[in-house]
This record gives sequence, structure tokens and C-alpha cells, in this order.
Amino acid sequence: MNEPEMKHRTKKFALRILDLADALPRTRSGNVIAGQIIRSGTSVAANYRALCRAKSRADFINKTSIVEEEADESCFWLELLIDRSLLAASRVQPLLKEANELTAIFVASRKTAVSRQARRDSIENRKSKIHDPKA
Repeated sequence: MNEPEMKHRTKKFALRILDLADALPRTRSGNVIAGQIIRSGTSVAANYRALCRAKSRADFINKTSIVEEEADESCFWLELLIDRSLLAASRVQPLLKEANELTAIFVASRKTAVSRQARRDSIENRKSKIHDPKA
């Protein structure tokens, strides 16, 4: 999936989260979960956009970790909604599936970036095996 497609996918996820939050009952627990899921669910899209502007590989890895954490937190709140029966599981389940998929994508992306960083660092830190007789 390329950058524009992922921007679209994460934005669509945020919009679906907002719709879900608006459908929650206006109870104490419904209001708390609505606020939390809005923060984490919209943060996935906002932080993905920041990730696209990373200044270095280290910055990319850090920002990917943030998106991963927010997607996983969204999973938690969606699971809580299902467990608490605040909305029909059939309504929440597709969004939970998407949150899990996004989490998996960002876990894999972060792992790949960390691996590439380690490989690059390893190459840069190798000492030459060529013996220079003038040295």
C-alpha cells in the first residue's frame, strides 16, 4: 500500500471512529469511551501524516511507534465497547478488524525500518579488511 492509499485508509478509519463515537449512549461510561476512542482513533491518521514527513530513519521509526501505539489503543477501546455491550458487536467488529490490521501494518513497518537501520549501521561500522602497508 502506498502513502496516498494509507493516508486515505487511516483518514477513513478516523471518520468511522467519529461516527461510532457519536452512536455511543450518553452515559458516563459511553462518554468516557467516546472521548478516548476519538483521541486514539483520529490520532492514527494524524500521526501517520506526521510519519510521512519524518526527517530521518530514526524519526520515522519513532513516529511509526506512535501510530502503532494509537492503533493498538483503539483496539483496546473497541474491545471494551464489545465487552461492555455499549453497541452491537456486529457494528464494532469491522472497525476492530481494521484497527488490528492497521496495528499489524505499523508493527511490520517499524520492524522493517529498525532492521534496515541496524543493517546500515553494521555496514558503516565495519573496519576495512584491506591492510595498508603505508599505515
